Amino acid sequence: MKPTAWPLVHAERAALADDLAHLTGQEWETPSLCSELTVREVLAHLTASARLNPVQWMAGVIRCRFDFDKQVAVRLAEQLGATPGETLERFRRAIPSTTKPPLPVLALLGETVVHGQDIRRPLGIVRDQPVETLTRVAAYYAGTDLVVLAKGRIRGLRLVANDGPFTAGSGAPVTGSTLALIMAMTGRAAYCDELKGEGVDLLRERCGQA
Repeated sequence: MKPTAWPLVHAERAALADDLAHLTGQEWETPSLCSELTVREVLAHLTASARLNPVQWMAGVIRCRFDFDKQVAVRLAEQLGATPGETLERFRRAIPSTTKPPLPVLALLGETVVHGQDIRRPLGIVRDQPVETLTRVAAYYAGTDLVVLAKGRIRGLRLVANDGPFTAGSGAPVTGSTLALIMAMTGRAAYCDELKGEGVDLLRERCGQA
């Protein structure tokens, strides 16, 4: 049995907080890789995920009449704070949290890694993430469409990491770093530029689909 992923979640949160500690006010308003959200708003979303237990999650879903996008927007607004400094401080306080919505811990780890890159890439911040962490996240996404379409996105493709042991699927090959494969699996088309193989064009096309 693999050890719990919580220490990995906490490590990724802490690293992200440190990476954002010296941002200027203008940088906080940089568009993230998440459609229509700034890097500050994505960080507030991560804080919300770390503060939301199953009962609160379900209550919010019911209040939003099962509009999950509205639920995300409401919870994000609750954690945004009045200033970027407050947004970051709220996230820092959430680093050790083990509270979560009714999702696997690996889903929280994947969310932290992926949204961390949604924030870092537009800001030009590079994190040398442990390949062991990335391998667990990649394997999780390759096997599920829960919350984020990933398994369906790579249907008919053979993914092979060139920096670690991750492989998944069968069909047209797609090769690249474990991180680039994760980000492409979760719909970030920009990372397809870092991939090679006959299946890249199909994966890029699927990244543009809902």
